[in-house]
Amino acid sequence: MTAQQREAPPATVPADSGIRVAHRRYAGARTRVLEVGPQPDADTPRRRSARRSARPATPRLVLLHGYCDSADTWRPVLEELAAAGHSAVAVDLPGFGDADALRPGAMLPQLDTFLAALVKEQSVLGPVVLAGNSLGGTISLRAAQSTRLPVAGVVSIAAPGFVDSWLIRTVSRFPVPLRLYSALPLPVPGFVVRAIAEQVVPRLLYADSALADATQVRRFTDLFPDYRATTGRLEQARQLVEELATAYQLDTVRAPLLVVACGKDKLVSAASGKQLHSLVPHSRLLVRDDWGHCPQLDDPPAIAELITYFAASATHTKQRRAVAPLAGEVGTEASA
Repeated sequence: MTAQQREAPPATVPADSGIRVAHRRYAGARTRVLEVGPQPDADTPRRRSARRSARPATPRLVLLHGYCDSADTWRPVLEELAAAGHSAVAVDLPGFGDADALRPGAMLPQLDTFLAALVKEQSVLGPVVLAGNSLGGTISLRAAQSTRLPVAGVVSIAAPGFVDSWLIRTVSRFPVPLRLYSALPLPVPGFVVRAIAEQVVPRLLYADSALADATQVRRFTDLFPDYRATTGRLEQARQLVEELATAYQLDTVRAPLLVVACGKDKLVSAASGKQLHSLVPHSRLLVRDDWGHCPQLDDPPAIAELITYFAASATHTKQRRAVAPLAGEVGTEASA
C-alpha cells in the first residue's frame, strides 16, 4: 500500500539537523517518519511507473529500531547522513513510538506487512537497503526472505534468536523476580519503576553506561511510567520471544547481507551474530568489541559510514559479482 501523507503539517525540528518529520500510513498503520536527503519530487512515482528505465541508482536507506524503541534512536545517524547528502528514512514501528498500536495476535506478521508497504514505497525512489537494530534486524531479515520485495541489501545489527542469550532466557522463562513483581497485590509506585529503569536502561543499551545520552535514556524510561505499563511490556516481550523460535527461513535470503555483532552487547551476544553469519553463506560479518546493543547510539558516525558504504556496494551487485570488502574487514569477518 502506498503511503498517504497526513494533512497536518510535519513537526518542527532544529533547522540545522536536516531531519524532516511527517506522519504517514503504511498498510493501514499510521506512523511517524523521520527523513533526510533531497526532497523526492511529488511527480516522481507517476513518471517512473511509465518509464521504469529512469529508476535512480542512489540507495534509499530504511532504518528500523528495536523492541520498545522508536525512530528517535536513529536521529544521531540521520544527522550524519544528512550532512553527507544521503537519503534515508527511519520510522516508528507499529506498537512503538508514535505509531498505531499493534492489533491482537502475532506481532511479526503485522510488522512484516507494515515493512512491505514501506519498502514498496521507497523502492520507487531507489534501491532499498534496510538497516535494522535488534527487532528491526529481525524484520529486515524477514523482508529479505521474501522474493516479492525489492530489497537490495540488509544490515542486521544485534538481531536476536540465533543462540541462547540472557535476553531470551530472562523473558521466556519469566523468572521468579518478574513473576513476583506481576503478582504483587499492590502496584509498585510509578516513581520506583522509573528510578529502576533509569539505572537499568543505560547498562543494557550502551557499551559504556557512563556515556549514555540522557534524552535517549528518557525515551525508554517513559515507556515504563507505572506498574501496569511495565507488566504489559513484559507480556508483549514474552510473546515476541516465542515468535522468534520460527521467525527465520534464512536459506531464502539472496540479498547482500552484512551482520554486525557487538562485543559489549548485554542483550544479544556477539555469538548470535556469528551464528547468523554462518547460516547465510554469502553474508559478511563485522564484529566490534567496543559496541553495545545499540551501536547507533554508541558511535553514530561509524554506523552512518558503515551503512552507506555497504549500501553503495550492495546496490551494484547486479553489475558486478565480486563486492569489495568493507574497510577493516579481513576476508568475511572483521573484529575491532
